[in-house]
Amino acid sequence: MATTIWALDPIHSEIHFKVKHMMISTVTGSFQKFAGTAQTEGDDFTTAKVNFTAEVDSIDTNNEQRDGHLKTGDFFDAANHPQISFEGTGMEKTDDENYLLHGNLTMRGTTKPITLNAAFGGIMTDPYGFTRAGFNVSGKISRKEFGVQFTVVSETGGILLGDDVKLEINAELVKG
Repeated sequence: MATTIWALDPIHSEIHFKVKHMMISTVTGSFQKFAGTAQTEGDDFTTAKVNFTAEVDSIDTNNEQRDGHLKTGDFFDAANHPQISFEGTGMEKTDDENYLLHGNLTMRGTTKPITLNAAFGGIMTDPYGFTRAGFNVSGKISRKEFGVQFTVVSETGGILLGDDVKLEINAELVKG
């Protein structure tokens, strides 16, 4: 079967994360610059070899001061680790519309295996003749496992930043 290369369409894709602030609310952020590919045998995503990168300097939480702090050594350390990367090790089909996406996430120079949920939206041909596939990818990681140890305790003893980071990626891939 022929190998197919799918490229992430950045115009029709987005990467969001959510983390608890003061353990009473949630802050949402995104990365504005990213790239990715999936290599499959034909259109069979169970054979997918997924690769993805996000530029740390493109972080956007809707607050310039916070974004600047997130780029420092307290968090992502963009000067020394300018990219976050994911290298897939397999896609496991759980039913007609869902997969488990297994791979290695690298952040701040630390690589750990993670598994994400990937809901398959389908395959369509757009009005220009390009074949597209859609996925909604979600999961959760521990920021501390990737070296993001920044912790502040409030005057009342509460933790100001949660450890769990929820990931939500809407990915539209274009067949090459």
